[in-house]
Amino acid sequence: MSDITASLPTNLTALQLHVAFWDTNNDSIITPYEIYDGFRALGFSVLFSLGGLLIPLFFSYPTTLGHSWFPDPLFRIYTDSIHKAKHGSDTGIYDSDGHFRWRLFDEMFAKMDSTLVGQENRGYNGDQREREPSLGVGDLVRLHAKNRVAADPAGWSFAAMEWWTTWLLLQRDGRLWKEDLRAMYDGTLFWKIRDERMKKYGWTQGYGWKDWTSTLWHNGTWKTWEVRQKQEGHSREL
Repeated sequence: MSDITASLPTNLTALQLHVAFWDTNNDSIITPYEIYDGFRALGFSVLFSLGGLLIPLFFSYPTTLGHSWFPDPLFRIYTDSIHKAKHGSDTGIYDSDGHFRWRLFDEMFAKMDSTLVGQENRGYNGDQREREPSLGVGDLVRLHAKNRVAADPAGWSFAAMEWWTTWLLLQRDGRLWKEDLRAMYDGTLFWKIRDERMKKYGWTQGYGWKDWTSTLWHNGTWKTWEVRQKQEGHSREL
């Protein structure tokens, strides 16, 4: 992780730390350009990063309420009141003040990880590293359905977009792993990804258009991890 995080105030909540990566000048204000620039730094395409500008469109005013009743004409996000931008139908892992709830985080995996539910100590694919709790695409769909509350289409949409973006950024072997998600919730993972992308091999997790088009064209499936596992299995047989 970059030493930049050491310059952050020590009294920030987990939710404030989560968004601090986009506050590039540490002024407690995130501009639309900083949001675009942050997504680009994480490796997202120009088109996807432009789509990220929906974030200030929807979440600027709730955070502005910590300072004024009037909307910010520049659609800036105020991080000192970022907790006011919490939406319904989420996991509840951030409380109403933006603090991290360990119990709910652990329960999410205990209840939703399909490789572990009802099968204590079962290893995923028999590998020690892969015994770490994780969530697959099906698990995330079930989690999203479980958290939906009545008459909250905005919350349903925001939650779906957040999990989709998280999966595109972090997936490994088609799953989101507990330690990666923990670092995502407190924001430290974003600096790690940016720093890794500056190295020779870059950030090796995630899923992009090249993965989708190449795997679908050559193998008839979008699931790159299944193709890789089959290839590794054939190699071991040889």
